[in-house]
Formats: sequence, C-alpha cells, structure tokens
Amino acid sequence: MDSLLQFLLILFSTLLALLFSVYFYGLKRPTTGKARSFSSAPQSGGAWPIIGHMHLFGGKQLTHKILGAMADKAFSSRPSIAASKLLGYDLAMFGFAPYGPYWQVETAIRDLHKMWVSKGSAESGVTVDMKQWFGELTLNIVLRMVGGKRYVGPSADGEESESRRNQKVMRDFVCLFGVFVLSDAIPFLGWLDFNGYEKTMKRTAKELDILVGGWLEEHKQRRLLGGKEKQEQDFMDAMLKILEKANIAGFDGDTINKATCLNVILAGSDTTMVTLTWALSLLLNNPQVLKKAKDELDIHVGKDRLVDESDINNLIYLQAIIKETLRLYPASPLIALRSAKEDCTLSVGYHRSYCGTTNVRNYKTDMHRKP
Repeated sequence: MDSLLQFLLILFSTLLALLFSVYFYGLKRPTTGKARSFSSAPQSGGAWPIIGHMHLFGGKQLTHKILGAMADKAFSSRPSIAASKLLGYDLAMFGFAPYGPYWQVETAIRDLHKMWVSKGSAESGVTVDMKQWFGELTLNIVLRMVGGKRYVGPSADGEESESRRNQKVMRDFVCLFGVFVLSDAIPFLGWLDFNGYEKTMKRTAKELDILVGGWLEEHKQRRLLGGKEKQEQDFMDAMLKILEKANIAGFDGDTINKATCLNVILAGSDTTMVTLTWALSLLLNNPQVLKKAKDELDIHVGKDRLVDESDINNLIYLQAIIKETLRLYPASPLIALRSAKEDCTLSVGYHRSYCGTTNVRNYKTDMHRKP
C-alpha cells in the first residue's frame, strides 16, 4: 500500500510540474504574426508520454552513455544543478559557478622501479596497475602544489588508511557529477531524492570540507607563527594573502579559498590520470605510433636526459598523440554543462533556446566521434 501511495504521489507531482512547465513555456512563445518562426529540435526515439525520456535515466548506466545512445546528432553560463550546489560550496567553485562577477576568482616512478627490482626481472617484468600509479602520481603533484601535502605513497603525510579514504572521497566527488539527479530536470520533485544521490553529495561535501578546512587552518597557523614576511609556500598560501578580508559575490575569503583549491585539485588530478592511462593504452595497442613517438624524443631530447618543459614545443607528434587521446576519450564527457543567460537561437534559426535553458554536450559518444 505504501509503495502504491508513493507511486501515485510521484505521478501526481510529475503531472503538476509538467502543467507548470507547459504553462510558462506558452507564456514565452511569440504570439504575433510577425514573430520569427523556428524549427524545432530533432526528437530522439523512445520517449514516453508526459515524462519523455526521463525513464531512461537514474539507473546504473552513466549519463553520457545514455545520451550517446539517444542522439545521432552562446552558452557561457553554468546551470545551477544539485551537484554544483551541494558539492561545490553552493556554486563557489569557479568551474561550476554561473556566469557573473564571481568569475573574477579564477615521486611514484621511483617506487615503481623498486617494485620491479623486488618482484620482477628483465625477462618477465611485473604487472602494474598504471591507472593506480598515474592516479597517485598526479594527485601527489597537485596536492603538493596546492596544499603542500603528499597523501599517497611511502612518503605520505599521515596514515595510509586516512590517505586512501581521502582519495576515495575525491573520486566520489568526480563520479557524483556524472549521475542523473531528478531535481535537476524537475525542481518540484527535489524532495524525493531519487536514488539518494543528494544525500550522498551532502555527505561527500561535508567530508571534503573537513579535509580542506583542516589544511586551511594549518596554513593560517603557519602564517601566524612565521610572520607576514614569510614567503608563500604553495597555492593556498598565496590565496590566503590575496583573499584576506575578501567578500566577493557574497562569499567570504575562506569559502573562496577552500572552493578554489578543491576545484584545482579535483580538476587537475583525476582528469590527468584518465588521460595518461588512455594515452598509454592507445600507444601500447598501436606500436607503430609508439615507435614514431620514441624516434621524435630521441631526435629532440636524446637518451641522456629527461624531457623538460622547454622541449614540448618541438615534440609535435607527442602533442598530436595527447590531442587525439583527449578527442577519443575525454576525461569528463558531460561535466561541461552550459546554460543560456539570455534568449538565443542556435544554428541560424534551427532552434530557439530561452534564458536558463541547460545545454548538455556529450563529448565522448557524439561530438568528438562524428564529423
């Protein structure tokens, strides 16, 4: 009986939300005969009456894969979705904030060698999970730059169990931006918290805030003990100096600092790990490309030193490999959502979009693989 009542309540709420949507859409449509006519967007198959394609979302399948299966085919702002609000300090992360004044804020390889020496040989080698190694390497590099920390590996700052837990929280943050939240499509039904994603987002946001907040307090104490003449050691130190007594778009300095540092860490670690893993996989499966890349390195760098940043401009083929990897396997297929900040027309009269319309671009299965 409870299940039936819940179903009827959801159905009633959905119908009511649909009626409101149709009503407001009708108010915005041009009614004069002089109004310009617009072609409607092509409709994907599989839609149900009233709820459209919403029945396809909410399962275990990732959102960008669902959209890719559905589709054959002057947005500068960001939509205010649940993940951006609950995980991003209520839109304080500049990567997910709507367009506005707030946009002004803008050594693992050695360990791998030790494992090879202890467990492998020149003939047999040793099996290594490169995704894990790349993940730990990139996370340590970014954490060292932003917060002066090293959280993974034998030289980690803290217990290994705590480091793994913090690493998992950061991974959860990225994954939660790829799930379908019912309230993003029908705000009226936000109280339902379908699949419990909003509850998980709140818990993840709280854990991340405790983690980054702890770093911030450490930096403040270090600045007090070292005096104002002490040179900044990392990105968080520099932000503390810049944002002292700041208040931008309603956000205080500490919130901006935590949100920006967390934004840099999460955007620079997980995405780099995914790209490096795919690049290595593609090279190993295309030995002729790998040989050309090695030949280019031998010509411009040689075998007596490591690659330096100044060598990048000369490594044209290596640049092409990275670009092709990003095209085939983008690290964040759907994270670059956009919303219209004013009424506009897409593709020269092809389709009319009103202010606030969310634009979802499916890089992985559509835009990057079709001419």
